[in-house]
Amino acid sequence: MHTKKVHIVSLGCPKNLVDSEVMAGVLAEKGYLLTDRQEEADVLLVNTCAFILPAREEAIAEILRMAAWKQGGCGPCTHLVVTGCLPQRYGKELEEALPEVDLFLGTAAVPHIGRHLDALLSVIGKTRRRSAIGRPTFLMNAGHRRLISTPAGSAYIKIADGCSNRCSYCVIPSIRGKARSRAIDDIVKEAAWLAARGVRELIVTSQDTTAYGLDRREKPTLNRLLRELAAVDGLSWIRLLYTYPARLTEELLRTIADEKKICRYLDIPIQHSDDAILAAMHRRGDGALIRDAIAKAREIIPGVSLRTSLIVGFPGETRRRFENLLSFVREIRFDHLGIFPYSREEGTEAAALPSSISEREKERRRNLVMEEQALISREINSNLIGTRQEVLVEGKGELSGYSHIGRCRRQAPEIDGATHLRGGAPKTGTIIACRIIAADDYDLFAEIL
Repeated sequence: MHTKKVHIVSLGCPKNLVDSEVMAGVLAEKGYLLTDRQEEADVLLVNTCAFILPAREEAIAEILRMAAWKQGGCGPCTHLVVTGCLPQRYGKELEEALPEVDLFLGTAAVPHIGRHLDALLSVIGKTRRRSAIGRPTFLMNAGHRRLISTPAGSAYIKIADGCSNRCSYCVIPSIRGKARSRAIDDIVKEAAWLAARGVRELIVTSQDTTAYGLDRREKPTLNRLLRELAAVDGLSWIRLLYTYPARLTEELLRTIADEKKICRYLDIPIQHSDDAILAAMHRRGDGALIRDAIAKAREIIPGVSLRTSLIVGFPGETRRRFENLLSFVREIRFDHLGIFPYSREEGTEAAALPSSISEREKERRRNLVMEEQALISREINSNLIGTRQEVLVEGKGELSGYSHIGRCRRQAPEIDGATHLRGGAPKTGTIIACRIIAADDYDLFAEIL
């Protein structure tokens, strides 16, 4: 039995968070003690994202902060370990760039984290390897007992890893490898395990959820997977992230509409609406396809809440093309929207494209879209005042007059705002009935019924 304590910091997307939870589970099974307090930790572990420049900057800043803590001698920390996408992308280059780090591990090391830490801690004062970067082939399964770190009642389930889309701006295929889907039975087994531990909201995720099963010989479908997940006892909500418009079939949309457990919520990352930009991005389909997919979703799933993500400042985005994108946002009226300035990523096809759009102009365009979206979101939220909503309670609130905070079916965690609750003492992790009494640009305010 180890007496060593490990503190894990997880950066980036929900898919990365699942990897962090798997590593925590592996370490717990090996006898390591997990702690939420860095001041108690013997080992600090940072699981990184390297998707775009801001993510890399965040990762480097967190690594340096942890390194300063280790070197400052403020606690028992003796080792700093960096895992995930940053080491997978840059490999041994990081050894020279970040000498403060004791060990770099790629994404394939997730299930072997216990063995790597054992080896690291046993060679104190001796020469040792500082990096282990294998091919990105790891795919978790139900046998990996994660330690869930999300608020009570909610958990992500990763149904696949990697991506085979090859969008021209994206490094994910080179970091995470080709798309690899899990078997339906394995996913359902994990879902049942999560439900038995109090999870009420299951958030289905992968790099491209609608590509699920295309790589497997038996060709399982997302539609069948969702129906089997809806049959799992104990689950109340199933939420779908990363659904690409070109693969939003009528069958899939009808399944979402028919199954009461599946939230009437779709995350559809479209990135742009201009045909020329979409072609340069190597996205499947054009603006007409996107409009058609959204219209079908709204027709088949009445009241569906739509989220998207957009990129501004991509090479070739003229002022006219940007204005068309802004008009598209006004026309479609997404419930939720995230927007990112284009980040030129080495090793991608788009990095070779000529571009004269400054970072200042990219930020200006981003702000214009977000200002427009704020007006749309406030109007949509205001129309919910007086309606009855189910809310998953996530914990104590921090706003005066609102004792608790949670989310309704139309809100995904972290990205869509929250619902502030008053008028009762609900239990964290439960789903309760509320009436919306007020709204702002992104949040809702509710009275518990």
